[in-house]
Amino acid sequence: MKVAISAQSNDIDSLVDPRFGRARWFIVADSETGAWQAHDNSVNVDATGGAGVQAASTVAAQGVQALITGNVGPNAHKALAAGSIAIYQVGNGLTARGALDALTRGELTAVVGPTVSGHWA
Repeated sequence: MKVAISAQSNDIDSLVDPRFGRARWFIVADSETGAWQAHDNSVNVDATGGAGVQAASTVAAQGVQALITGNVGPNAHKALAAGSIAIYQVGNGLTARGALDALTRGELTAVVGPTVSGHWA
């Protein structure tokens, strides 16, 4: 399965970013092979609005089936759901690799709604 992970830097061993839309990077990884690539999301870091929807479009364009992040707002959640992308929430202190491993082991549960209100920074 192809998975996007919001990340604080461009490496799979970086920490998961607690923000989805304004995360600086997305790590897109294959849960079966472990292959991964970093995708720059800097265009949305300082966006005045619409960061979540634009980020959803960015990860959807990578053909992912799942997203691992800290939090996702209502507009981003709606955009991800429209693309049939499952959303998994993790807490602080976990690396992108650790989050991917937890998903592979079945330790993460998909969220069914937004985890924060809109315009969370």
